[in-house]
Amino acid sequence: MNSTDFSSLGLNPDLLKNLSSLGYKSMTPIQALSLPILLSGKDVIGQGKTGSGKTAAFGLGLLQKLDVKSFKTQSMVLCPTRELADQVANEIRKLARTVHNIKVLTLCGGTPFGPQIGSLEHGTHIVVGTPGRVEEHLRKGTLKLKHIAVLVLDEADRMLDMGFQDSIDKIIEKMPENRQTLLFSATYPVEIADIANRIMQNPEILEAPSIQEESTIKQYFYLANTDDEHMNVLRLLLAKHKPESALVFCNTKSDTQDVADELAYYGFYALAIHGDLDQRERDQALIRFSNGSVSVLVATDVAARGLDIEDLDMVINFNIAHDPEVHIHRIGRTGRAGRSGIACTLYSDRENHKLEMMDIDLASLDTPLPSDAYLHKPVKKPLMVTLKIDGGKKQKLRPGDIVGALTGKGGISGDKIGKITVVSNWSFVAISAELVKPALKKIQNDKLKGRTFRVRILS
Repeated sequence: MNSTDFSSLGLNPDLLKNLSSLGYKSMTPIQALSLPILLSGKDVIGQGKTGSGKTAAFGLGLLQKLDVKSFKTQSMVLCPTRELADQVANEIRKLARTVHNIKVLTLCGGTPFGPQIGSLEHGTHIVVGTPGRVEEHLRKGTLKLKHIAVLVLDEADRMLDMGFQDSIDKIIEKMPENRQTLLFSATYPVEIADIANRIMQNPEILEAPSIQEESTIKQYFYLANTDDEHMNVLRLLLAKHKPESALVFCNTKSDTQDVADELAYYGFYALAIHGDLDQRERDQALIRFSNGSVSVLVATDVAARGLDIEDLDMVINFNIAHDPEVHIHRIGRTGRAGRSGIACTLYSDRENHKLEMMDIDLASLDTPLPSDAYLHKPVKKPLMVTLKIDGGKKQKLRPGDIVGALTGKGGISGDKIGKITVVSNWSFVAISAELVKPALKKIQNDKLKGRTFRVRILS
């Protein structure tokens, strides 16, 4: 029997019959890897991109384990946005349509609370929801989780990006420890490893075979002898490549600030990060860069330590590193996780010895500069804009409150919301640039936690 055939799994005959009628001919790579293990009851961490078939994988796992006669909440799927929760719930209902009387309920913010309470009172087998609204039901006692047998964290990396870790922890506290936990994520940052260590029992880590090529970093070297030449080359590279995220390295704090200021003067969306900035300025610069609302971060090596920024398109060494190891570390920040990256290094005639120490063939250093015509083209605007709300943890604001306010009646779609960061007295939320005005109005006009908070665009 073919190992990618659903009939090899020992599934309930009703589920198998339905899969055939839905046109599911054979398992996708993530399904073939995860289904035998998750059907055996083990915890699973599955890494796969959107569209890999993970929803059907965990959906079949939940349905196979379900006791249909017991109208208690037996499985829960947590998703970062209302749109994804609706999509997942619909997929599970589709997979379950030949199994009589299965109740799947979505619990998301931005929709009325009352009808959800009514549905919970009538009993439900599977809850699919966003962390903020699920936590709210737990606080109000309208949802009980003591019969949960399977918990799924879907797009877990995105949930952590949106600031839902506290809510997830509080939800898991209310569940039995002897449940099965399934975690699916497109990426595997250190925060995912931390949460997995805390809430899972010896999970199997599975990665769907990637169709992407291995990471490739293209290195380019440009001769620039004077300060003016350095700035001209930097502007040309940024104008030509139009990176959504570029890290520019300088060797001194004063150069870092000067370069960022000059880039801003020429219209680039650039900020500096170095040791002379106060903590609030550094935090806000990092938040805006990781949110995608600033395209260029100019940094010293010390300030860039601990920067965990995925998907960095480009690294530019405005000053060549003093140490070959530092150079390797700098350029290694791009081209991660199977992506291609660009690393550009500016050097002067006096610095040839540094290139020799890096085993760089000096004969290959004749990369032509982009045309000056690029300097007359408009600067690419970032895809996101960051809103700053004058309320945070001390005011009991949570990411779920912000998502609920933004996606409520007449609001914006949840997939237009990026990272959410809540700190002591402030909250920061990334919004797709084309929807920033309606998002700003929504928070200005609607109450958060029964209060009106000041909100503004960080620029």
